Amino acid sequence: MITYEYPFNERIRTLLRLEDLFEKTAYFAQEDGPQEHHTALISLFEILEVAGRADLKMDLIQELERQRQTLLAFRNNPEISEEALSGALYEIEQSSAALLGMTGKIGQYLRENDWLMGIKSRAAIPGGVCEFDLPSYHWWLHRSADERRSALEGWTKPMLPLRDAAAIVLRLLRSSGRPKDYTATGGHFQLNLGGSAAQMVRVTLSVEEPAIPEVSANKYFLNIRFTRPPAGELKARGCERDVPFALTFCNL
Repeated sequence: MITYEYPFNERIRTLLRLEDLFEKTAYFAQEDGPQEHHTALISLFEILEVAGRADLKMDLIQELERQRQTLLAFRNNPEISEEALSGALYEIEQSSAALLGMTGKIGQYLRENDWLMGIKSRAAIPGGVCEFDLPSYHWWLHRSADERRSALEGWTKPMLPLRDAAAIVLRLLRSSGRPKDYTATGGHFQLNLGGSAAQMVRVTLSVEEPAIPEVSANKYFLNIRFTRPPAGELKARGCERDVPFALTFCNL
């Protein structure tokens, strides 16, 4: 199965972007090649941009506290595993403490590194990080894989509380909904949401299904148009047959 997620607000959109970028950074940093480590560093620069919202850290702290209070209400409930509940509460409390321990502007230590910021500014230019533009970066890319990996881990580690908090919030969000089966007749599907409080919708279909959902939605209305996978066409073409899929509305 393949799942497409569509956030209904900017806060969830930001968390999904952070999740994606942290995953890319971790994946490429664990490899050995200089090109992979270059990609990891570029992803880290993108995290710096996405996480630059002044209220992101406080938003996460407030959401974690809200979830902690919700879970506390399940104390002494015989239908709830006390061990699982305690584990979830501990994870939330540890994540909140780590966020509170982040002082100053997010990623400020990176912004104060002139060498890294020089690479960041050149990376925005097509081909801007060639060795004749940044010989010191060329030299760094020829260090041992372990040396480069250690540097990447050191630059990433101070921002890991953001990754962990976002992971908790998104995990709780995704688990909040229950999928329901639908069929898009002729590749189109519409649903009146009637002022729904959903924060994200998930569209799941078979990975073998040759259809791609294009979602537009707000709290009142959901529209999904399925298109055929591109095969050299200049633009997407509508899928004209019925498409079975599952829809999950998620809300914390």
